[in-house]
Amino acid sequence: MSTTSTRMTGAQALIKALEMEQVDTIFGLPGGCILPAYDPLLESTIRHVLVRHEQGAGHMAEGYAHVTGRPGVAMVTSGPAATNLVTPLMDAYMDSIPMVGITGQVGTSAIGSDAFQECDTVGITRSCTKHNELVMTAEDLPLAVRQAFYLATTGRPGPVLLDIPKDVLQNEMTWHWPTDDEVFDSLPGYRPTMKGHPLMIKEAARMILAAQRPVLYVGGGMLKARAAEILRELAELTGINVVTTLMARGVFPDDHELCLGMPGMHGTIAATTAMQRSDLLITLGARFDDRITGRLDGFAPDAKVIHVDIDPAEQGKVRRPDVSIVGDCRLVTEELVQAIRDLTASGVEPTDISAWKSQISGWQEIFPLTYDDAGPGAALKPQYCLEELRAASTDDTILVSGVGQHQMWASLHWKFNKPYSWVNSGGLGTMGFSIPAAIGAKAGRPDATVWAVDGDGCFQMTAQELVTATVERIPIKVALLNNSYLGMVRQWQEMFYDERYSEVYLSTDTPDYVKWAESMGCVGIRVESPEEVGPAIEKANSINDRSVVVEFRTDADEKVFPMVPAGASNDEVLVHPSQEQYRAQLG
Repeated sequence: MSTTSTRMTGAQALIKALEMEQVDTIFGLPGGCILPAYDPLLESTIRHVLVRHEQGAGHMAEGYAHVTGRPGVAMVTSGPAATNLVTPLMDAYMDSIPMVGITGQVGTSAIGSDAFQECDTVGITRSCTKHNELVMTAEDLPLAVRQAFYLATTGRPGPVLLDIPKDVLQNEMTWHWPTDDEVFDSLPGYRPTMKGHPLMIKEAARMILAAQRPVLYVGGGMLKARAAEILRELAELTGINVVTTLMARGVFPDDHELCLGMPGMHGTIAATTAMQRSDLLITLGARFDDRITGRLDGFAPDAKVIHVDIDPAEQGKVRRPDVSIVGDCRLVTEELVQAIRDLTASGVEPTDISAWKSQISGWQEIFPLTYDDAGPGAALKPQYCLEELRAASTDDTILVSGVGQHQMWASLHWKFNKPYSWVNSGGLGTMGFSIPAAIGAKAGRPDATVWAVDGDGCFQMTAQELVTATVERIPIKVALLNNSYLGMVRQWQEMFYDERYSEVYLSTDTPDYVKWAESMGCVGIRVESPEEVGPAIEKANSINDRSVVVEFRTDADEKVFPMVPAGASNDEVLVHPSQEQYRAQLG
C-alpha cells in the first residue's frame, strides 16, 4: 500500500496494522498504559477475548497459533501484566510457536523513573523472545508490527514482543503501510536459509540408502514447516520407521505401519530402542532434547546423524551431525526425496532393511503399552479413561494437554492421525497450560471439538479461564484426571525417594470440581467407576453450547511406563512390571 496523508493516533495505527496482518482475534486484558489501544478496537473487525489473567492471554494465543499456523496475539498493559506474559512467551520460545505480544508501557518521559506499573519489559523478555522492541514514536508502529509478524512466522517461528509507551499510542502520525521491500531492508541481518545445500542433500540421500538400521527422528519443526505430506512420502519411499517427538505428534499418522510413536523418557519401547540401536538417525526438525536422549554419552552410540533444521544454532548444539543441513524442513525433505529417487534411478540399490524392521516389529509385539486393570471398587485407571475418550472422538478432534503424568498418558494412549490435532507445552513444561490453550485453539478452530486433558494440579492454576470460555461463548470440553496429587512428582518420590512423599498431596475433597465447574457456567460431571466413563463422555460430547468439565477420579498409585530415569541412559529404560521378564530381548 502506498503512503497516504491519512492522520490517526498511534493506537488507531496499531489496530489498523493488526487488521492489515489479517488478525481476527486478540486475547487480552486492558489496563492504564495500553488503554488507548482498546478504544479503536470498538470500531475494529478484530475479535477481542477478555481473559481473567494475562498468563491466560498468552497461552490462548499459543493454542490459537498451534492449530491455525497463524500468529496468536496477546495484548496487555504494563508492569505486572507484562510480567504475567513472560511464562507464555518463554513457552512459545521453547516450542517455536509464532506469537506476537503487545504490552503497554509508561509514557516516554517517565521511562526510567520507577513510575507506577513501570518495568523494563524489553529487558525482562529479551531472553524469551525471538525479537522485542520498545517502540518510541507513533510513526514507527506500522513497520514494527510488520516486522513482528514477519519475524514470528519466518525462519524458526517464535514469539515477538512490542512494548509501546502510552503517549506513543496517543500521539498522531501519518499512516503508511510498509512494503515488503521496506520490511526486508529494515532487517538486514535476518536472512533465513530455506533450501538445503545440494552437496549435503546428495550425501544425506546416499547415507539413507546405505543405512542398515535407519530411523526417521521427527520433531515439531516438521509441523511448523507444514511437512506432513512429504514426510509420509519419504517414509513410504524408503520404508524407514518413524518416531515422533512429543511436539511432533500427529505429523505422521499413529495408525501407519511405519509409525513407532513417541520416543524418550516416557516413549514407547519400540521407538526409544529403535533410536538407541540405529546406525542412522535422520533428524528432521528435532533438537536432541534431553528427554529424548537420556544420558547423552550413551545415546544412540552407533548412529550417524543427518540433522535438518532451519535454525543453524541447533546444528551441533547437542549432538554433532555427520551431515548438517540448514533449511526449511518441508523444502529440504522434498529435496531429499528427489535426491533418493535420482540415486535409485541411476542404479544405486538401497540396503535391505527387512531384518531391522522385523526386529523393531518384535519389540512392538513384546512391549506394547500396557497397564493393570482396575479391580472392583478401585479408582479409575487414567489410561482407560483416555482410551475411551479417544474411541468416542474423531481424528479431527483437537486434544490439548497440561503437563505431568496426564500429558504423557495422553501422548501415549491417544492415536494422533492428523497434524495440528495435539497441543501441549513441551520444552518449558508449563503447568496450567491446558485450559487457556484449549480456549485459544477453539477460538482459532471454532468448528472443531476441543478436549483439554488436565490434572488436578494443573487445573487449579488456570481454571478461572473457564469463565472466559463461558462469557465469550468459546465452549471446550475438559477431561480432568483427578488423583488428588501432583502425580508426576509423586511418581518420582515413590520410585527414587523411598516413597517419602513431600508436599505432593493436594486434597481428595477440596475443591469440589463439579460445583466449581458449575459456578463458572460449565456443566460438571463426576465419574468414579468404569461403568460411568462411557456415558459421561457421551453426555459431554452431546453438549456444545457451554463448556463441560468431566472429573475422572483416578488411581493415585498409577505410574507412567515406560520410563527412563532422569540422568540414565535409554538402555536403562524401566518397563511395566509385567514386561520385566522380557527385558533381555531389548539387546
